[in-house]
Amino acid sequence: MSHAPGVSYAASLQSIRTARERIAPHVHVTPILTSRTLDQRAGRELFFKGECFQRVGAFKVRGAMNAVLSLSGVDAERGVVTHSSGNHAQALALAAKTRGIAAHVVMPETAPRVKRAAVEGYGARVVTCAPTLPAREETANRVAQETGAVLIPPFDHPDVISGQGTLALEILEQVPELDAIVMPLGGGGMLSGVAIAGKALKPSLRIIGVEPSGADEAARSRKAGERIALPAPKSVADGLLAGIGELTWPPVRDLADDVLVVDDDAILGAMRLVWERMKIVIEPSAATPVAALLERPELFGARRVAVVLSGGNVDLDALPF
Repeated sequence: MSHAPGVSYAASLQSIRTARERIAPHVHVTPILTSRTLDQRAGRELFFKGECFQRVGAFKVRGAMNAVLSLSGVDAERGVVTHSSGNHAQALALAAKTRGIAAHVVMPETAPRVKRAAVEGYGARVVTCAPTLPAREETANRVAQETGAVLIPPFDHPDVISGQGTLALEILEQVPELDAIVMPLGGGGMLSGVAIAGKALKPSLRIIGVEPSGADEAARSRKAGERIALPAPKSVADGLLAGIGELTWPPVRDLADDVLVVDDDAILGAMRLVWERMKIVIEPSAATPVAALLERPELFGARRVAVVLSGGNVDLDALPF
């Protein structure tokens, strides 16, 4: 799909380059990993972007750090608030700590214990709520009103999208001759930023998002030609249960070459394979693009494919295997 004429997105190549400079002292340039076993199974060359080794164990620190460091002095003093089941919560808590400001994080009661402990470890105040998106949003808005804190949502924010887009700049420097980037798709912040930067730098680059079948909002929305909300998304990939945002929908609609859907069994199988063969801990959300490459290799014309391993925050007490 090409950039629709007259459509302007929430981020640009310039805002993503600026974000990279801003966050550089505070985030890691993560490694590219390879696996001959996975190359053989997928029938192509795979380059795994190890965001599981990023600070807070996930790519989310890129967007959160950019958003917090972009705040004016006056706004920063008010503190920040967000709602998140985990990785963005940790990322925002770390970013606030880095800037020396207060952070309030609304988390569903069902959030993995390990994620809540990490958020509190970074010094943020956790406020729990019922495990539904409306409850999360209502609670975050209430906390914002009570405290005066600035709301920084998990993905639907220009500075967050620009921060996540820094992934594309790194990947294309690390693997210049690339045909495609495949990544998990939840709220769409990563796909938006990566697609905006990736297509600007290399128009032939294919951008592919992968969703769990129980949370396939983007695939349904693209089919319908409008943003559709799923009432109760469900998947083992707890990081991908958010719906597509108002700001992330246009890039997901216009710039993604494909959105694929995989079921939970395939996700867990891919996660286990990565643990076994690559000896790295990834969370189920990060295994979704691997599952798609193993399950449906015929859909990928691309020979050299970057795969974003988005995070490695697993509740070790609740392992599925």
